[in-house]
Amino acid sequence: MILPAGEVVIFLSITAHHLPGEIHLNLTRLSLQLSFWNQIKKRQQDVVRFLEANRIEFEEVDITMSEEKRQWMYKNIPEDRQPAQGNPLPPQIFSDDRYCGVFDGFFESKESNTVFSFLGLKPTLASKESEP
Repeated sequence: MILPAGEVVIFLSITAHHLPGEIHLNLTRLSLQLSFWNQIKKRQQDVVRFLEANRIEFEEVDITMSEEKRQWMYKNIPEDRQPAQGNPLPPQIFSDDRYCGVFDGFFESKESNTVFSFLGLKPTLASKESEP
């Protein structure tokens, strides 16, 4: 997959799907899983809202709909950033082909007003990063 130059790409899992063949008989477990997917969706929405509000062009990629894009995402996350178990979860953020990080890194950069550096973009005038 080749990304357009200068574009931020967020790999998202837009819909919450359970694993094939998995049956939820325990209401508590189902509730926890739904809560987990709701947290992922909220994080995705936080990233998208910030990018839209700051007029940063981006592409959302729904990894639940494309095995090729899911594999591209897995392959392009640096080894030292891979989870100890399982697959990386969305949102995973890339700028062009450069891996930026996950939501926690995005959130920290948002709190410190350094998102443009996190994304590998030139800071805007309103950004703390643009100060001398």
